[in-house]
Amino acid sequence: MRQPPTAWFRRVLLPTGTALAIALTAYAGQSAPASASSSTASETQTTTVQRGVKAVPVPPAARAVDASSPDRVIGNGTPASCTSKKVVRAVAHGGVIAFDCGPEPVVIRLHHTAKVVNTSRRVVIDGGGLVTLSGGGKRRILYENACDPRQVRLKNCQDSRHPRLVVQHLTLAHGNSSGNLYFNGGGGAIFSYGGRLKVVDSTFVGNRCDRTGADLGGGAIRARFQYHNRPVYVVNSTFVGGRCSNGAALSSINVSWTVLNSVFRWNKAIGYGANPQRPHTPGGGSGGAIYADGETYAVRIAGTLMRRNHAREGGGAVFFVSNDRTGHLRIHWSTLRHNVSENFETRPGVFYEGNGPIDIQNSVIR
Repeated sequence: MRQPPTAWFRRVLLPTGTALAIALTAYAGQSAPASASSSTASETQTTTVQRGVKAVPVPPAARAVDASSPDRVIGNGTPASCTSKKVVRAVAHGGVIAFDCGPEPVVIRLHHTAKVVNTSRRVVIDGGGLVTLSGGGKRRILYENACDPRQVRLKNCQDSRHPRLVVQHLTLAHGNSSGNLYFNGGGGAIFSYGGRLKVVDSTFVGNRCDRTGADLGGGAIRARFQYHNRPVYVVNSTFVGGRCSNGAALSSINVSWTVLNSVFRWNKAIGYGANPQRPHTPGGGSGGAIYADGETYAVRIAGTLMRRNHAREGGGAVFFVSNDRTGHLRIHWSTLRHNVSENFETRPGVFYEGNGPIDIQNSVIR
């Protein structure tokens, strides 16, 4: 498998018109052959990243939140004023959070995970297209769990309407939840359990979770139990270089997803033994980009590009299993190409067991 270049920078013009500068930095022990480097260099010269076959409309519920009058502002105009401590404190207090770190892109390396306190009805984190929150390869970046007594456990927490966590115009890089198995772990950048989660116009780079585990996943995002099984929205967002046992970008159990106009590249499910795990293996290795398991739920992927993701077991791009065969997978106006499933798939880069065939419309899967 070709690996991403060791260091490169690109400017992405998102379909919404928001310019987001992101740095994709080196991954330990990985390098690209000259052919991969030259190919990527050619891609970076373009001003727009291809997002599937055709961008699709974004419903109002999936759009960014108005953050023009924030409840809290981190920083006073300089990079030095934007600190880990201020981020952690602002997330704990909740409300709409914005940043004033100066006119240039800034990286804030977190010394502690920023955790939502469940007395907050909503937490909106708006990076303004300039802010990167980094876990430094050592810790998870954001945590929301309506059932965690340490964050004030809510009644009917698995089906709680609140808190609502919105992440927008933000980069989350090098988060790592490895070894943190509280509520079964996963979610190197974001862990969400109960309440609602929405991600808009954001970039996830090099996030990690545990290397093995039959049902453990979410290099970037792990979601479990959303209010009334409403979908997690992922819109105009990019996931690059994630690593986890399963679902190196997105992973869930009994959670619906709506993924619109987004990009998934170079993500890899690195567990082995699948699920249920084969004898004498730790399990995992499915869903190079997306791993969805459970019973009655739905995943919709539209206007999205999934390219060169890799699963050590099955579903190089997408692994979808509805145990009672009531779940639905829809792939519309999207491109899935060169996604590797080492051991099993039902279509190129996809492993699917659900209600009837996959609903594929106006898409390229090869």
